[in-house]
Amino acid sequence: MILLAADTSGKNGSVALARVPDDAIGPDRGDDVVEILEVVPLAGGTFSTQLVPQIAALLANHGLKVGDISAFALASGPGSFTGLRVGLAAIKALAEVLQKPIAAVSLLEIIARSAKTHGRIASVLDAGRGEVYVGEYNLEDKTSVCRERLLPRDELLSQPLGGVIVTPDSRIADIARNSGLRVELVPEPRSDTIARLGWERIQAGAIVTPEELEANYIRCSDAEIFAKSNS
Repeated sequence: MILLAADTSGKNGSVALARVPDDAIGPDRGDDVVEILEVVPLAGGTFSTQLVPQIAALLANHGLKVGDISAFALASGPGSFTGLRVGLAAIKALAEVLQKPIAAVSLLEIIARSAKTHGRIASVLDAGRGEVYVGEYNLEDKTSVCRERLLPRDELLSQPLGGVIVTPDSRIADIARNSGLRVELVPEPRSDTIARLGWERIQAGAIVTPEELEANYIRCSDAEIFAKSNS
């Protein structure tokens, strides 16, 4: 089984190609069976021109064709509106042509699952405009999502988040530590992690069709904000 994973949610992104042996497919198999074949970085600002050619080159590097892809995993947000739309459009088109399933993965959950800590976790991402994206999770035997939301940055420290704050942003980590909060700094998410988490989704049957795939923006678009202010 060949799995293609992509992330176009931030300033920079990546595409990963992964393989799962046919004899390793089953409901009791974890993500340790996922072999990451290659990860290719994508420079921010040019996702629309890079993504499809990089996917083609990645497949060619491993002697594969588009038709060999069995499933897709995608970071569905939150993040850049433009970047997310590029990723969604490309994966939707490929999945529709190939009639293959898609596993949509929240970037906030990817960050939470990157932590060494278990139990209650609040994953935090800089959202710009003086705001942060916050995802609250309970990481025990199975991940349960408490909620994902957008907060003003100066309200982050006053929220009863509980547990450990997990973030790839060193500035957010420093602010939280200086306020006496428990913090774990993790690497920036990459599409190889998305592939592993996507595989878990696929195993659990938590997949979507191209028609059902939507971005997890969390923040309203400028057009929506403008419409609300004038209603």
